Amino acid sequence: AGPPPPSAAAAEFPGSVPGSGTQMPPRRRRLVAGIDQDELLDPDALADPDSSFYEFNGVRVHHKVCAHGEDEDSGGQSSGSAVARSQVGLPIVLLHGFGASVFSWSRVMRPLARIAGAKVLAFDRPAFGLTSRTRRSGDDTKPLNPYSMAFSAMATLAFIDQLGAGKAVLVGHSAGCLVAVEAYFEAPERVAALVLVAPAIFAPRKGEKENSAGEQEGADKKESDDNNAAPNPFARIWGGFLGMCMWLAGLVLKLVMAVQDTVRALSTKVLVAFLRSSLAASLVRLIMDKFGVTGVRNAWYDPSKVTDHVIQGYTKPLRSKGWETALLEYTISMITDTSPKSRVPVSKRLSEISCPVLVVTGDTDRLVPASNAERLARAIPGATLEVIKNCGHLPQEERAEEFLSVVERFLQRAFGTPDEHVFQAAV
Repeated sequence: AGPPPPSAAAAEFPGSVPGSGTQMPPRRRRLVAGIDQDELLDPDALADPDSSFYEFNGVRVHHKVCAHGEDEDSGGQSSGSAVARSQVGLPIVLLHGFGASVFSWSRVMRPLARIAGAKVLAFDRPAFGLTSRTRRSGDDTKPLNPYSMAFSAMATLAFIDQLGAGKAVLVGHSAGCLVAVEAYFEAPERVAALVLVAPAIFAPRKGEKENSAGEQEGADKKESDDNNAAPNPFARIWGGFLGMCMWLAGLVLKLVMAVQDTVRALSTKVLVAFLRSSLAASLVRLIMDKFGVTGVRNAWYDPSKVTDHVIQGYTKPLRSKGWETALLEYTISMITDTSPKSRVPVSKRLSEISCPVLVVTGDTDRLVPASNAERLARAIPGATLEVIKNCGHLPQEERAEEFLSVVERFLQRAFGTPDEHVFQAAV
């Protein structure tokens, strides 16, 4: 009958080369933090049952909303009875930090809705979470680059409109604090108050030690000092960008410092071209694979308490198509942003903020030292500073109850009824 045709041989022996007796080795899987990069999905396919998408300037922005009184949690949040008395009546918009997503607010969204007596909304900024990834061309002059700070600020204001509110309380974490402040300066009449958590607005000063950490081990202090070491040509970009992130902070900063002489010699156009290359995408995948999960653990005061659920929440966006190129486009937008407003740093305008402001920090934050939060609170007239003990970079996750307590007290002082103010004064 003769040998079977090549197609039949290939079907019978997968991996063999037609016409030869050799066996091809199986294709090696490309894994990043345990996620197969050859099986990526569209963000919509990764959405949760309570996910929603809102199209803003051609970008499908992933977000979640919790409404006051909706599906009350029977799991026994200990803060429930405490917050029930507060009826601020203002919606809250939550703004995550670098490398995070709406997941970082999952423990506090429902309790915050009870505190506010209104809706609480969290959304994924472009390049993060499940918001759609948009590939940019070489033309970066088009208005409202989706990866720019201006886009995030305008999207924040658009979500205030979506909530049907004249104004809202903005709660930012780490890099999200910068978005909150930018949105305030864009439309101060729309922002009722600012809550800035582990704020990455000031670049850490050289040699600056963590504020009240006397309890932090010497090794951790040395790591913090190393991360705040000598300046480099992209201190404004990488220092602020990576100093606030929980995934790549220490490693990437050291890498940039190691090649700073080479970077100085590169023009912006050459650098942008490199960041849009396949090599840059491969480097991002490699760094995220080797150090991503470690970075998440280091963002906590006690890394041993980081559960698999937390790790899965932070790595889920790595299953989305185009996540690495979007992250690189986010970096490019920081390098090429030359809008007039960007010429006056937000850090120089903080004294203009007139709404109530709360600054929250963990006493052992390894990424954004607590001393940075102190500086910020001093720079904003009338700002309130709260330091949460035994807490790292993520107070809303690691110390959710304490976080909710300080936010409730702040909002009650700022927006409580006159009768309540009189009662509090009497007490």
